[in-house]
Amino acid sequence: MSTPTRIYIARLAGVAVFDPNGDQVGRVRDAVARLRPTQRPPEVVGLVAEMPMRRRIFLSINRITSIDADAVVLGSGTLNLRRFEKRPNELLVLQELLDRRVQLDPGGQAGSVVDVAMECSRGGEWSLARVAVREHTGRLTRRGHLHQVEWERVRGLSGIADSRGTANLLSVLEDMRPADLANALQDLPDTRRNEIAAALDDERLADVLSELPEHDQVEILAALDRERAADVLEEMDPDDAADLLSELPPPEQDVLLDLMQPDEADPVRQLLKYTPGTAGSVMTSEPVILPPDATVAEALARIREPQLSPAIAAQVFVSRAPMTTPTGRYLGMVHFQRLLREPPADLLGGIVVNDIDPLRPTTPLPEITRRMATYDLVAMPVIDRNNRLVGAVTVDDVLDHLLPRDWRDRDAAGRPFPAEPTLDGADG
Repeated sequence: MSTPTRIYIARLAGVAVFDPNGDQVGRVRDAVARLRPTQRPPEVVGLVAEMPMRRRIFLSINRITSIDADAVVLGSGTLNLRRFEKRPNELLVLQELLDRRVQLDPGGQAGSVVDVAMECSRGGEWSLARVAVREHTGRLTRRGHLHQVEWERVRGLSGIADSRGTANLLSVLEDMRPADLANALQDLPDTRRNEIAAALDDERLADVLSELPEHDQVEILAALDRERAADVLEEMDPDDAADLLSELPPPEQDVLLDLMQPDEADPVRQLLKYTPGTAGSVMTSEPVILPPDATVAEALARIREPQLSPAIAAQVFVSRAPMTTPTGRYLGMVHFQRLLREPPADLLGGIVVNDIDPLRPTTPLPEITRRMATYDLVAMPVIDRNNRLVGAVTVDDVLDHLLPRDWRDRDAAGRPFPAEPTLDGADG
């Protein structure tokens, strides 16, 4: 194996995994170690890799040809695609050891695990040989010394992990995309998951909640105090907040909405009034809206705002004042490709397109899907009976509501994962 003989595992989190042809098959999420009946350090038997569609599989350490800070390379293109499940005598290094409260011998100094190194013996066996421990100082403003010691010198590595510390696990997760972090949270014990969620800032937690299944959203929200829960809901897009609140009993909905700022709560209240399965229930109430006398340059500046999703930024909706929903009279929309072809000083009123009938809040989801597919659109306007723009349905809104509720546990074809699939029929 062409690789260093000592590797700190936290540094592998997120590293890409490649097959022998150089094609990426996933990213490292953890290492699996097998406990031994003796006092010898646990043996590292493989890595856990996350593949597309958030499926986690096991990669045997014997099938890896190289490991470094930039890539993990496999020696074979054959993969066992069975979903990874930890066995009773195994531990997940990052999930179970990071942040664990331990003591160092000799002296009994208290500290927390910040990383664990695996080392390769001359016989090619990998084991958890060294532990990086940050000493506790008892002072908020002073960081303790970092000790790198042999596994045998650390007391408290066996047994159930202490879940009080979350800082080091957060440092491993902080660079993940919200969808990847959401998936990582689902693999944590409930206590640790709630601790991580509580430690995230409001905006980050709002993004992560939007990527979680409804039952996980509700459980995490319920673990927060109500004021914090209301703050997080304010950071969510109104349609996502409405979807989450719709999973709660009406009395709890009212409490949280009352705790939110009125200008944040009002669009959510409006969305909750629409019948499920209609345009009103799936739309976003905050598309990009500009007046007809705005210029192409102003429109391009708006859709470049980084917080906008690609589907929302794909077009500008044009209406009379006011510019917040429900707007004045709706005039039409301009796709970003048209904006790129027009002189920057031209007005939107001169290039607006209005030859496609807008949706109504009561338009059912199958009709929305048919019309978006017919016209190859990524978003469609929704207007009320007074011809005012009240929102827009985007393609991601449609997909979220068309896929089964458990779609996160299904393959790309929408089928439940088989029990033991392999890439070429061979056992991994």
